[in-house]
Amino acid sequence: MTPQAEVAARNDALLAWYEEHQRDLPWRRTTDPYPVLVSELMLQQTQAARVVPLFESFMERWPTVEDLASADAAEILAAWSGLGYNRRAVRLRQTARRIADEGWPTSAAGLAELPGVGPYTAGAIASISFGEAVPAVDTNLRRVISRWEGEPLEGRSLRDAAAQMVGDPAGSWNQAIMDLGASVCRPREPRCGGCPVNEWCTDPAVYTPPPRQAAFEGSRRQLRGALVRAHLAGEDLLEIGLALGRSEDEVRSAVGELDAEGLLPTREAGTVSS
Repeated sequence: MTPQAEVAARNDALLAWYEEHQRDLPWRRTTDPYPVLVSELMLQQTQAARVVPLFESFMERWPTVEDLASADAAEILAAWSGLGYNRRAVRLRQTARRIADEGWPTSAAGLAELPGVGPYTAGAIASISFGEAVPAVDTNLRRVISRWEGEPLEGRSLRDAAAQMVGDPAGSWNQAIMDLGASVCRPREPRCGGCPVNEWCTDPAVYTPPPRQAAFEGSRRQLRGALVRAHLAGEDLLEIGLALGRSEDEVRSAVGELDAEGLLPTREAGTVSS
């Protein structure tokens, strides 16, 4: 483990870089936990540039967690269109209802008990909104810290290392790690020459990028997204699925999955031909 004096010096350099180079993102203009929650769920597996306009329109429509808790599920799914992974929208509504009834948990442990809120999102909200000194452990942090330590870290070893390294304020430190990973310490071809903490990095080569995501075209995810959009528009789901070149069995199977997951609210809005 890196000596604490070096950790402190590296954190100072990282936070100074972040202060000057941080991305201007709308959810970073507040520490209110509600927009932080919405942004974190939207950002899961979705690039920030795609999230920004949808986040802004979403927040304009439902400016408080109570507004979202009382919103119609179909309207939320329609507003989510373009982000994909529609289950996130369903879980966000469930979480909003829990918070509206019970109030906000203020620790990462409490936040992690909310629907759809995993350890990373819990750590992000706890650190940004409630000042808890916890890391938000995701693939960016794993890549950066593994390179700092000179060995591939995961699981317990990663969590322990991150807990020893987290800077103050933890919210800014977590967002600095995110920006560093997005713009400098990238999975492929890291820009080590422009890295503000390069002198404290042990070995950038220890990180092996994961395989690239399978093609969206022709995927189950493409079919599911198309069926949700068709349902919300009141279109025939089987017709839409067949137009994508899928078999009737595949379309009906996908519709059954979506129905079971609560992604086809007000079922009469869309139909499946017999």
